[in-house]
Amino acid sequence: MMRQYELVERVTRYNPNADEALLNKAYVYAMQKHGAQKRASGDPYISHPLEVAAILTNLRLDDATIAVALLHDTIEDTDATRAEIDSTFGEEIGKLVDGLTKIRRLDLVTQKAKQAENFRKLLLAVADDVRVLLVKLADRLHNMRTLHFVPEAKRARIAEETMEIYAPLAGRMGMQSLREELEDLAFRHLNPDAWKTITERLSALSERNRDLIGEIEAELTRRFAEHGIVAEVKGRQKRPYSIFSKMQRKSVAFEQLSDIFGFRVVVPSLEDCYQVLGIVHTTWPTVPGRFKDYISTPKQNDYRSLHTTVVGPSRQRVELQIRTAEMNRVAEYGIAAHALYKDGKTGGRNIAKATEESRAYEWLRRTIDLLNEGDTPEEFLENTKLELFYDQVFCFTPKGRLIALPRGATPIDFAYAVHTDVGNTCVGCKINGRIMPLVTALANGDEVEIIRSKAQTPPAAWESIAVTGKARAAIRRATKDAVRRQYSGLGKHIVERAFDRAGRPFAQEQLEGALTRLGQSNVTDLLAAVGRGEVNSDDVLKAVYPDYQTEAQRGRPPRRPGAGVESRSLTNETNPAELPIRGLRADLPVRFAPDGGAIPGDRIVGILTPGQGVTIYPIQSPALKQFDDEPERWLDVRWEIDPDAAERFPAQIKVSSINEPGSLAVIARAIGETEGNIDNIKMVRRGHDAHDMLIDLEVYDVKHLNEIIAQVRLLPNVTSVARVNG
Repeated sequence: MMRQYELVERVTRYNPNADEALLNKAYVYAMQKHGAQKRASGDPYISHPLEVAAILTNLRLDDATIAVALLHDTIEDTDATRAEIDSTFGEEIGKLVDGLTKIRRLDLVTQKAKQAENFRKLLLAVADDVRVLLVKLADRLHNMRTLHFVPEAKRARIAEETMEIYAPLAGRMGMQSLREELEDLAFRHLNPDAWKTITERLSALSERNRDLIGEIEAELTRRFAEHGIVAEVKGRQKRPYSIFSKMQRKSVAFEQLSDIFGFRVVVPSLEDCYQVLGIVHTTWPTVPGRFKDYISTPKQNDYRSLHTTVVGPSRQRVELQIRTAEMNRVAEYGIAAHALYKDGKTGGRNIAKATEESRAYEWLRRTIDLLNEGDTPEEFLENTKLELFYDQVFCFTPKGRLIALPRGATPIDFAYAVHTDVGNTCVGCKINGRIMPLVTALANGDEVEIIRSKAQTPPAAWESIAVTGKARAAIRRATKDAVRRQYSGLGKHIVERAFDRAGRPFAQEQLEGALTRLGQSNVTDLLAAVGRGEVNSDDVLKAVYPDYQTEAQRGRPPRRPGAGVESRSLTNETNPAELPIRGLRADLPVRFAPDGGAIPGDRIVGILTPGQGVTIYPIQSPALKQFDDEPERWLDVRWEIDPDAAERFPAQIKVSSINEPGSLAVIARAIGETEGNIDNIKMVRRGHDAHDMLIDLEVYDVKHLNEIIAQVRLLPNVTSVARVNG
């Protein structure tokens, strides 16, 4: 276990002006609080925060962050409190320690909900100070290094969480070395057989190629020196999990991999990077499709480098990464590299300021912004996982703006990446000047133009097509808003009808004074609640007009709302209290009754079903009897059909026919010839020579249905035909 003075020496080695008194006080406080606590390994518990602090010293972090590493488990695992930490070490350190403390007192139903809520809390703390994330990643790394001491029942869950969340999160923050170690440690526990096989093969391959690697390093260094470039060339071997994931992704065997060994070339300047690339490409043949310029187009985690593969010395494929020392530092330490200390001075504020220019931190802040969009913790966690796991493609707007997206992203993701309003109004797209489907997977370099319409509302089905968490969250939110607007519109019609029936004037402003009595926060929510059937329209009337009495209270028998509907439905008279029915794609949440439906020309009535909207029945439907004792659910409705829209409506007919070959085909042909559309057929055998068919149709109106019935009735194999509920 590391000693107190050793920790202080590690910090002062890169930061001579470190606050040694703070480090010593944090060490002693943590030692006292954890006392005789033991880890699963049997080691004193204090060894864990010490190792976390040691990991952070390798990242050259400030003394306040090192102190937080020593204290990070005190609130969660000891009797220490936030107030005590604040008074002893200051509010800044107390806030960081609290951000690392898991939520324990919430009544969470599932382990997934607990994980999601803790992750949500962590990211909210990270939004205030990135050092919370750095300590958390170091904490997870040490826990993974000692995972073999944890009971076996917990190992898989911890390893899976590391692989799904913390390793990719480290990668998105640009901390590649830490990510690779987390992945390998998790891989070892999640798939021990594959880990063992790949590790053994790597060891054997390294032994065989030990001299070859040295030869390639020397040859590359000599070539660069001939052109006056002092370059540091170092060979490195891919990690087991990186190899395994590539074998899975490419469906290739270990022997087919040609880039198990790669070489990193570190040069003094940006110009040297491209000069080295020219030397390599003019000396050895390049492998087509393997050149990537992440200097001119950096990754979102700030990674910058040139990648290329050549058939190099000894006819071996050589993968090269060419970068400057500064690029190499960012590639290794990522967001932690922004905490570089100048003139021996450091502090948390300097780190926060440095991260303002970090593209990785910008991504993190955008992800955290999704927390404010009303998603549940579980939805947020799933969307964040989607964001974490992707390789990027780079696309452009027609004006040349660069948009980075995950591989497999569609124009829908592109539209939402540009702006939420662009996504919500998207109706089509052009990719490289050609109109393409919105489900098209985008490729590097595509120019994408989004076609928009103000009348568009994103379909709920888009959520399953979108790849990015931002797009999915925005689609879900827009869908909820659209449903809310539908129910609000329905509720307004219901309330207007109730006021009209009571002979009371209605104005939407009147409802504002009644919101408190009805338990609603705003008028829109109140009307939506009425539309969903959660609030009765009579209750709204009473809240606005306390002296109002229902017909039952006045001693009169309640009028069945269906009365009087028939005459109005057959004429052109319009009553504003009636709901206009425009079909299945109207603004109101309307559906048609099962077993027959309703079509224009029918006399109709609406039945309000809580949570489902309005169901439209023909006035003669026997199903209406079940609602006789619930007059408050009856609504006056009318058809309001655009004759130019040619919209179809559901209807059902029962056909009795002779059982002979081809009889169904004859009936279907007759329906098709009269422009009817068959939606479903159910056949019931009535005897050896006959059967009945229930045919669900889509028709324009009553006249159209009668034409179909007349046509089918003329068929020689048909004995009878009639409309169901007709």
